[in-house]
Amino acid sequence: MAKKLRAGIVGCGGIANGKHMPNMKKTGKFDIVAFCDIIEEKAAAAAKEYGTADAKVYTDYKKLLEDKTIDVVYVLTPNKSHSFITIDALESGKHVMCEKPMAKTAAEAKEMVDTAKRTGKLLTIGYNNRYAPNSLYIKEAADRGDFGEIYFARAHALRRRAVPTWGVFLNEEEQGGGPLIDIGTHALDMTLWFMNNYKPKSVMGNVYHKLNGNGVCGNAFGPWDPKEFTVEDSAFGFITMENGATISLDSSWALNMVEAYEARATLCGTKGGADMHNNGARINGDDFGRLYEKSPRLGAGGVAFYDGAGDDPGVMEQMVFFNAITKGTPLVILPEQAYVVTQLLEAIYESAKTGKLVTF
Repeated sequence: MAKKLRAGIVGCGGIANGKHMPNMKKTGKFDIVAFCDIIEEKAAAAAKEYGTADAKVYTDYKKLLEDKTIDVVYVLTPNKSHSFITIDALESGKHVMCEKPMAKTAAEAKEMVDTAKRTGKLLTIGYNNRYAPNSLYIKEAADRGDFGEIYFARAHALRRRAVPTWGVFLNEEEQGGGPLIDIGTHALDMTLWFMNNYKPKSVMGNVYHKLNGNGVCGNAFGPWDPKEFTVEDSAFGFITMENGATISLDSSWALNMVEAYEARATLCGTKGGADMHNNGARINGDDFGRLYEKSPRLGAGGVAFYDGAGDDPGVMEQMVFFNAITKGTPLVILPEQAYVVTQLLEAIYESAKTGKLVTF
C-alpha cells in the first residue's frame, strides 16, 4: 500500500476550504501537516479542521518550505503569487499542485514549466472541470476520432450576474483580470484539451467594463463596490490555431443575457460534434442521411477512469496527483498545456488593449 503524502497548504482561503482540503481528506491519502496564510487565523482554523495533530501554522510560506518532510505543496493563493511560490516550492524539492490560472503572465508560467523540468518535480494546475463525467466522456469520444477533425469550437464561461465579491477577485493587481482569467480559463483549458490542439497562431480580443459601475443589480453574491471593481466584467476572444482551427471564447461575470452558462464547450468536427447542454454530453452527427443527437446517461454509474478515484471530480483531481507521485502514472493536466492557456489569455488582454491582432 502506498504511503500517505505529507502536504503543505499555502493560502487557506475559499478555494482551499471549498475544494482542495475537503477532497484531500476524502481520499485518505494525504496528511496535511502545514498551513500557511498571511492571515494567521485562517491558517490556524484550517489546521484545526484538516490538519494532523502536530500540524504547523505559518504566515511566511518560505518557513513552510524549510520542512524537508513535506512531499507536496498546494499553492492556493491569489494569482499574483502563483508563480514565485510554485517556483520556490519546486526548488525546495516539493511536488506542486497550483490552482488555476497557472500565473498572471505567460513569462511567469514559462518559468514554472522550466523549473519543474529542471528540478524533476511534478507540477499540475487545478483545472478540475476536466474530471467532470461529461468532460471525460467527450474527451474519450474526441480521442477515438468520433468527431473527425475539430475545426471550430466555442468555450463558454458566461454568468448573467455572479460577480465574486469576496477576497481579491475585483483587484486587477492581485488577479490580473476578471472573468476571463477566472472562469474563462477553465472553459479554454477544457476546449483545448478536447481538441488536443496547443499550437495557436493568432488572437483577437475585446474586454468590457460596461456593468461594473452599478453595484446594485441582482448579483448572486450581493452588491459590489464599483470603486473596487477594477477588472473587466466581460471579455471575448477569437483564436486561430496553426492548423486553421478557430476557437471563440466568451466570458462574463455580468452580462445581460438569460441563458448564461460556464465551464462548457461546443465542438464542431468533420464527422460530428458535441456540446455540454444541460451539463451533460450531447453528441450530434448524421447517419443514413438523417441528423441525430444522442446523450449518454452519465449519472447511471460509470467507469473509475483513474485508479481509486471513482467518479467524484474533486476526489479524482487529488487521486490523479497522488498516483502520479506514488505510482508514476501520467498527470492529466500538464504544465505545458496550462502555459498555452495563459499565453492565450494574455494575448486576449493585449489585443483588447492595443486593438491589434496578436500573433505567435
